[in-house]
Amino acid sequence: MKSTWLKLIVGTILGSAILSASTLPSVAQESVTINGVEAQRVVISPPQNALAKSIKAGLSASYSNANSGTRAYQDAQKLYFFYGTRHFEPLWLEEDSQGQVKFSPNALKILTMFEQAHLEGLRPEDYLTDDISLSGNFTDPTRLADLETAFSSAAVRYAQDAYGGRINPRTVSRAIDITPPQIDSDYLLQLVNSPNPDQMLRDLSPTHPEFLGLRTALASYYRGEVEEGITVPDGKLLKLGMDDSRIPVLRERLNLPPVIGNNSYDEELMAAIETFQTQEGLFVDGVTGPATIAALNGGANASKEDLIANMERWRWMPRDLGDFYVFVNIPQYTLQVMRGTEVTHTPRVVVGKPRFMTPVFSDEIEHVVVNPFWNVPASIARNEIGPNLAGNPGYLSARNMELISGGRVINASSVDWSTTSINNFRIRQRPGSRNALGTVKFLFPNSHAVYLHDTPSRSLFSRSQRAYSHGCVRVQNPMEFAGALLVNDPNLSQSSLESQRGRSERWNNLETHVPVHLAYFTLRVDANGNMRSYGDIYGHNARLKNLLAS
Repeated sequence: MKSTWLKLIVGTILGSAILSASTLPSVAQESVTINGVEAQRVVISPPQNALAKSIKAGLSASYSNANSGTRAYQDAQKLYFFYGTRHFEPLWLEEDSQGQVKFSPNALKILTMFEQAHLEGLRPEDYLTDDISLSGNFTDPTRLADLETAFSSAAVRYAQDAYGGRINPRTVSRAIDITPPQIDSDYLLQLVNSPNPDQMLRDLSPTHPEFLGLRTALASYYRGEVEEGITVPDGKLLKLGMDDSRIPVLRERLNLPPVIGNNSYDEELMAAIETFQTQEGLFVDGVTGPATIAALNGGANASKEDLIANMERWRWMPRDLGDFYVFVNIPQYTLQVMRGTEVTHTPRVVVGKPRFMTPVFSDEIEHVVVNPFWNVPASIARNEIGPNLAGNPGYLSARNMELISGGRVINASSVDWSTTSINNFRIRQRPGSRNALGTVKFLFPNSHAVYLHDTPSRSLFSRSQRAYSHGCVRVQNPMEFAGALLVNDPNLSQSSLESQRGRSERWNNLETHVPVHLAYFTLRVDANGNMRSYGDIYGHNARLKNLLAS
């Protein structure tokens, strides 16, 4: 870990700061002419006190002992040059009047941030390592040089963790296509030169109201103000007549008397679930599934680990979501059209099945297509349509679909499917009432080939659990959504789109693209500070919690 962060320090400081003479106490480079060729020569400034001499000796030893041409040699050389431009003065250490080494005032402020890292959803032990301890032999120049670089390493690591999170999103799932924000390459120099480095680090965390709400809840945990609630574990669907080890916990949560030795989902429990579902605005079916369990557990019962995991995901999000944007929270099965912090429209949505996860990423809506063709993804054509064609050549026409080859429509009945692969063709479904995309789709071109669209299967919107698609997001009342989406567009409106209904595909380009964020939060905080919990339908939250704990 130390070598990784040394490379980051070299990259952030030395790649830019060594070239920036105005920020350093001596000239980093000077122009010289050798045989008529102008070149840059690094100027090493002599140390001016005993501490600086010790740091120079330690860095010089690392530089001299490394094998020429290796990465270790290059890193040691650059680090030596960097400190050489500043008379080998330390960034974080100083000597008192008795010649004792101590941390500088700025270093002490940063150490306080390390100690309080848990309040930001981070881990103090990631930064308060043995490498930055003042205990030990400080007559050893190598020890002083190591302490300097280790402290810089810890500061940079804290900064990046606070700004972009501790975990690479893609290690949680390949369906999470996010590149977290990165600190500026010259951030460490800014930190060194700031009179308030602790505030600089504090300002790196997200400022979104929901992140702040999660942080406030986390602080309550650490103050001991939150009592552990009754949490119903996730698991398979629970229905009338089933036996399950979670039944006693479920009865306790609903204030039902225990039934000793009986783990059966009886009529009394089903009736209590139906009452709860009615109160929570859930689909009332008496079945305890992910949405009902999430509502039973609720935001008030969220664990510390859940708070931290959702804070981590906010760190992955763009800092600027946009003044006007679309926010889809996959576990919530809900879309929000946002103007600042105001929700202007919020329809229900259907998202991808766990087998076909809706990806997590941000983009911009650029087009609205009325009466769309559905270009069937190759995976669906291969796995779901192809097997049916051999025995039923009329399969496509019965579903208003076309077989395309070389830009031409081919009669599927004329193809010998016993010798020909469906992979040689493209399939699309013509516009119409049975089109899988319904009457309208909202495009934000992306590598995942997902978008927002209408659907003929509108009955699914009444269900509490709505993960049924192949990855795209189906929107309830899509024309109403279009009206809310297009309020800023001078050329398009809900009525103008509805007038285009018919059998011909009609493309409409937005004058101003609208940011769209497909997100995954199992905890949401509303404007009043109330927190609600949602089911971890893809397991992203559980995997992230495990990674954060490792």
